[in-house]
Amino acid sequence: MRVLFGMILGVALTVGAAFVSDTWSGGSDATSATSGSAESVSADHRNMVNWDVVAENVRIVSRRAREAWSTLSHKVTG
Repeated sequence: MRVLFGMILGVALTVGAAFVSDTWSGGSDATSATSGSAESVSADHRNMVNWDVVAENVRIVSRRAREAWSTLSHKVTG
């Protein structure tokens, strides 16, 4: 039980750290991208995770889980 809790806690901490890192670093500014210097281009921050893709995948997984649960409950109740 402790191993399972540790694995869940580790995943939650990893995802949380990536989210905080992406949120608190302001991302790339339009002004620094248009300044044209090579130094500003290399200093642009790239997000660790594409959160739009993550949100879409979570939505798909939850929808499939709901459909599977619905199908299973209809088979059980008969």
